Amino acid sequence: QVQPVESGGGLVQAGGSLRLSCAASGRTFSRYTMGWFRQAPGKEREFVGTISWSGGRTYYADPVKGRFTISRDNAKNTVLLQMNSLKAEDTAVYYCAAARTVITSTEITDYDYWGQGTQVTVSS
Repeated sequence: QVQPVESGGGLVQAGGSLRLSCAASGRTFSRYTMGWFRQAPGKEREFVGTISWSGGRTYYADPVKGRFTISRDNAKNTVLLQMNSLKAEDTAVYYCAAARTVITSTEITDYDYWGQGTQVTVSS
């Protein structure tokens, strides 16, 4: 079992960058696929990106491809989401999640453990 905790959110101007961190407790962190999701006001939670347990596979949603990068450090039980060229439409609460039984997944239902989220606000 792991418990993700996000940090690093804040207010940034359009075109700027922000890096989110997800620290996960638990000795089996390296066995989990990790994902990032986001939820804007009045909208459903949506997939942002995912990284396999080894870090060898990543997959991104089309709106963030080429701008966002996910990485992980299993020795530190940490996953990072580097967000560049931010747009106003990236404004949302960002969630980190852990999945035990898939290599990578875009589906919310595949993720077993969720953090509380961190707010990202991009001003235009």
